[in-house]
Amino acid sequence: MNQELTPIDDEQAIEIFKALSNQTRVSILQMLKDPENNFSSQAHVTKDEGFEGGICVSDIRSKIGISQSTTSQYLTILLQSGLVEMKRIGQWTYYRRNEETMKKLEKYIGLKI
Repeated sequence: MNQELTPIDDEQAIEIFKALSNQTRVSILQMLKDPENNFSSQAHVTKDEGFEGGICVSDIRSKIGISQSTTSQYLTILLQSGLVEMKRIGQWTYYRRNEETMKKLEKYIGLKI
């Protein structure tokens, strides 16, 4: 079944572009694109959790080499823009790319820019 994506509007696109205006945030998204090759195995993310590809905040922080508070701030910006998804599993918080938003952004750029 081919499901049509709900398009993003100009306001949403601007929020996404703001989130992408920082090299470290772009680097986080690039690393999350291929989590198996960029991060170690995530012990608490199982198929039962339904959040494959999710990476713990502490692993993201150590990989990019910035403070915990800055990492959290950057992940919040990416979450608010819709570029990542978040799930708490036990005491850990995991993030992964929101591939649906990535597809919507690609379509937006192709049609509007």
